[in-house]
Amino acid sequence: MVESIADIITRVSPYYSKKKSGGEDPYEALHTLTYDSGAEILESVYFFILDLLNDFGLNPDKLIDNFTDTPGGTHFSEVGMKASRMQDEAIKLLGNVNTVLRSVLNIIYDLKEFRIRLEHYDALKGSKEDKEAATLSLKQIWMDKVDISKGNSSIKAMALGQSGYQTLIDAFLVSKNPSDIDKLDLNDRVKRILKPRLQEFNNWVSQSENELRKRFEMEKTYLRSQVNSLKLYSRWVKPYLKAAEQLKMEDRSRSPDLVNMFNTVVFEIVLFGKNKVNIHDASLGGQMPVDFHKLIPKRNYYSCLLVEFTFRGIPTQQRLVGRTTVNFKAYALNDDEIAKLYEEIDNSDIGDVLNLIEGATTESLDQLKDEIESFLKDDEKEKKKYERKDQSNPFLALVGYYNKQSTESKKSDSKNKSNKPKDWVVKKDDWIESTHLRSLAIEGSVDMAFNIFDVYKKAHGMPSWT
Repeated sequence: MVESIADIITRVSPYYSKKKSGGEDPYEALHTLTYDSGAEILESVYFFILDLLNDFGLNPDKLIDNFTDTPGGTHFSEVGMKASRMQDEAIKLLGNVNTVLRSVLNIIYDLKEFRIRLEHYDALKGSKEDKEAATLSLKQIWMDKVDISKGNSSIKAMALGQSGYQTLIDAFLVSKNPSDIDKLDLNDRVKRILKPRLQEFNNWVSQSENELRKRFEMEKTYLRSQVNSLKLYSRWVKPYLKAAEQLKMEDRSRSPDLVNMFNTVVFEIVLFGKNKVNIHDASLGGQMPVDFHKLIPKRNYYSCLLVEFTFRGIPTQQRLVGRTTVNFKAYALNDDEIAKLYEEIDNSDIGDVLNLIEGATTESLDQLKDEIESFLKDDEKEKKKYERKDQSNPFLALVGYYNKQSTESKKSDSKNKSNKPKDWVVKKDDWIESTHLRSLAIEGSVDMAFNIFDVYKKAHGMPSWT
């Protein structure tokens, strides 16, 4: 990753951008621990600090976790074999995902055709104009799909290829039942051909509708089954894709810590924790004006700590030992700055990896979501309409039942809208924020960074630290 988390914070925060442009350090405090031991494993350093952050109530998030091996080391081959295994399993499961996805696409196309055909049958029960149009459409379908199987004796083949039958198609389209044929000005030979064909068409309409509706329901059931299988395969493949990506090494070819034929590995881990500024307690404790104890801020402020680990180790059979450098950086950030920080991380190389994994698994299903729901939720919509119609009660309206339902529906809609991704724009601090809230957050972050640094240093003894 070219840009560090500290650089992103400096870029997205107006306060720290101005501070850096003014020549000041783009953080409130910095403490560095360096621990070099050939006996103590590196994991103990990391987990001690992680537990310490949790004890201070920071609830840290891991923002960066990458590593680099030297090609000549033993760790390189072990990680390579694990990554290859994860990739092979992911490729197999992705093949299953693609197979099921193609099946879903074919089912959707079939269901669309069934729906169009069923609209013709539904129109037969509508107005006179709709019924006539639907009948003509079904007659065309019958001639193209059913009657055409008779070959040269089909209506179209006789009307277009044999003399004396030119009126056969028009007569078939005009006639509604066999009795209507006798009223037409046609020769007896044409009438004898039309009567059985029209009777056959009427029988086909009634039977084909039932069969088509059965097939439509069966296809919807099959679609639901395939969609569930697709979701299941997507869940199975995600861990393998993530594991394969996490086992990918960072490119540090110019780093002097890595010599190709040495047995060395370098890790980089960044943790980010925060504590919310409590305005009520701060005002009652004398850190802010007493009148501020009822203040409701436009955005919350946090005392934040960025912990950057750099491990340079020598892998052995049972453990990893070497040199650890830990930087504790104190910051004071508000809600918008933290949201923008996470947004920038998602848009960086780290986020791109996760987006690629989502694109290979769930994004393809999301693209078809509307199409799938249009078929699978038809029955649910009809059921809800029936229930709504059944449950309407004039006495419930007297006690405001339906008004309450409407209010809850609006709240649900507003909640769904609030869950949509937001492009965060960070505004500068106002007077109260700059003079009180951020100052209080800075004070808390500086104390917190030193306390954690001091506790760790004392716990491991002064002589081991430089």
